[in-house]
Amino acid sequence: MYINKLNQLYKPKRILFYIEASKEIVDSFNNGIIPEELSMFNDSYGTYDGPGLFYIKDMDPVIGIEYRLDDKNINYPKNLKSKILEESYFYSVEIDDDFDTSISNIKSFFKEIGKDDDAKRIYSYLKYKTDPNVITIFNGKEKKRMQHEWYIEYSNTIDVIEANKDKIDKDMLYDLAFIDPITKHFNWNHLVPYLETPSLKGITDYAFVHFDIKEFRIINEVYGHIAGNKILKKVVKKMNEENFIYTSARCHNDNFAMIIKDMPQDEMEKCLTNFFKDLSHLEEDPNYSVYYRCGVVPMKISMQAGNRVADFGKFAQALNKNSNPKTDINFYTDEMHSDMLWSNYIKAYLDTAIKNDEFVVYLQPKFDINKEVIEGSEALVRWNYESKAFLPPYRFIPFFEKDYSIGKIDDIVLEKVCMALDKWKKEGKNLYPVSVNLSRIRLFEKNLINHLTEIVDKYNVDHSLIDFELTESASYSNKEKMVECLLELRKRNFKTSMDDFGTGYSSLSLLKEMPLDTLKIDKSFVDNLGTDKENEKDTIVLKHIISLAKNLSFNCLAEGAEMKSQVDKLRNLGCEIIQGYYYSKPISISDFEKKYLN
Repeated sequence: MYINKLNQLYKPKRILFYIEASKEIVDSFNNGIIPEELSMFNDSYGTYDGPGLFYIKDMDPVIGIEYRLDDKNINYPKNLKSKILEESYFYSVEIDDDFDTSISNIKSFFKEIGKDDDAKRIYSYLKYKTDPNVITIFNGKEKKRMQHEWYIEYSNTIDVIEANKDKIDKDMLYDLAFIDPITKHFNWNHLVPYLETPSLKGITDYAFVHFDIKEFRIINEVYGHIAGNKILKKVVKKMNEENFIYTSARCHNDNFAMIIKDMPQDEMEKCLTNFFKDLSHLEEDPNYSVYYRCGVVPMKISMQAGNRVADFGKFAQALNKNSNPKTDINFYTDEMHSDMLWSNYIKAYLDTAIKNDEFVVYLQPKFDINKEVIEGSEALVRWNYESKAFLPPYRFIPFFEKDYSIGKIDDIVLEKVCMALDKWKKEGKNLYPVSVNLSRIRLFEKNLINHLTEIVDKYNVDHSLIDFELTESASYSNKEKMVECLLELRKRNFKTSMDDFGTGYSSLSLLKEMPLDTLKIDKSFVDNLGTDKENEKDTIVLKHIISLAKNLSFNCLAEGAEMKSQVDKLRNLGCEIIQGYYYSKPISISDFEKKYLN
C-alpha cells in the first residue's frame, strides 16, 4: 500500500458550503465524481482546497468546499448549506485510491501513524486526537489525500515569536543551534568548531568529505517525506558507526559533511565506496537504488583551507553528474583550486572585458578540396585579456558555460561577424558563409531564435551567410530541443551544422531527423591519417562517416588537416571541405579580408 505522509497543517476558522451525501453520492465521490452542485466552485477564489468528503462530528457525511470567512471579494456559493468550522490542526496523508475510507478504518489508520514521532515539529508537537471534529478526504489522480484533525500537546511558538527568553528552555536552544531536528544528529554549526580548533579534540590532521543523495527530491515526491527522512537517519547511523570518521554533520536538506582520518587516496576511495554501498537501498522499495555525489578534500588541502574547506568539498561534489546511475566520489585537486579561483575572477570581470572590447574574433577558412577554392570560414573567439595576453577558448569558454554567461560571448562573435559581412557587402567584396558557435546551454533560452535574428537583421546580412554550429554533445543531452532549434533556424534560411561529430553518441535515427547543411567530422578522426599511426580501423570509420553524410545529403567537412597527405586521403574518401592548418590557421578579420576577399 502506497503511503505518503505529507505534513502537519493549520486551518483557520472557515466556512464550509456543502451538500448532504447519501451512500450513493459518497461512493461516486470515492470514484472521482464530484457532484455538479460543487464542481463549478473548484479553484474558486478564496477556497482552501477542492471539494472534499467531510466527516464532521455529530453530522452525517457531507461533500463540500471550504472558504475564507467574510471576504467581500469572494463570490460565496448560493443555495448551498453552510457550517462554520473552527480553527484546527491536521495531519495530512496521501494514499492509494483503493483505500477503504470508512470512518472507522481512517481513524485506525491515523492512530497507527500517531504511534510514530512524525508529528514533532521544531517548536510544537501535534498528537493524535481520539475524537476528531473533522476528517476530510480529497480525491487526486490515482490517490486520495486524507486530513485527520489532531491537537497540539505543547508549543513554544509564542515564546519564540515574542522573544520571551526566560521561558525558553536552554536545552531546546542548544538543540536549535546545534542539533538537526529530523535526524537528531549534529548540524553544520556543531562541526565548525572542529575546523577552527581541531586539536582540542585530539585531531592533528584530517580529510574533509561533503556529499548529498542523488535524486533525493524524487524519493521525497514518490515515496514520501517519511521515506526520505529514513534515509537521512540511516546515513547518520552509519556515520556514527564508522571509526574512520572523527565527526560529522547533516548540513541542510540531503547534504552531509564528515571530518575523517587521512589515508592514501586509493584506500580512502575504497573506504567511502563501501560506506555508500551500505546505504544504497531504500527500505520502502528494495528495487530502488540510492546513489550519492561525494566531494573529498585531501588532508594537504584541508589543512590549508581551514573553515573554507566546505567550499572546496562542495566544489568537488558538484563536478559529479547528478543523473549518473552510480555513486560518484571526486577528489579536490590543486588544479581544481586554481580553476575555481580563476573562474570566480573572470565571471566577475566579464562585463568589464566586454565594455573594454577585449573579445576578438578570428576566422579560419574552409576550403573546397576538389576545386581548391575558399568555401567559407568559421568564427573563433579569442580573449585579449586586459590587453596583455590572448587566451585560447579553453581558458574561459567552459567557465562561462557553467554559469550561463556564455550567451554574451556568442552574441559578441555573431555581432562582429555581421559587422564584417555588412562592411564587405557595402565595399562590393565577395561574400562567403561564416559559421558561428551556438552554445548548447542556450537551447532553452527564451526567444533565442528571435534574438539571434534581430542581431543579424540589424546589419542587413543575408541569413544564408550565417551558419549556426551546435556540438554533437548538445544532441544527446537536449535532443528534442536541438531539433526544434535547428528547424526554426532553417525556416529562417540560416545554415546549420553539427560540430565535432563522432565525439558524442548521436543515434542514426536522430541524425536522420536533423535539419543540417553540414556534418563536421572531429579532428580526432583526422589526426592519424597520412601518418605512421594510421590504422585500417580509423580509415574504415572515417569512410563510413563520410558516406553517411553524403547519403543524408549533408555537406561533409573534416577539421584538423595539417598535411597534404591528410588532405589527399580525405579527398579520396569522398570528403568535400577541409578546415585545418594545411590551408590556414585562424587569422584576424582584417587579414582574412586582405588574403581571401577581392
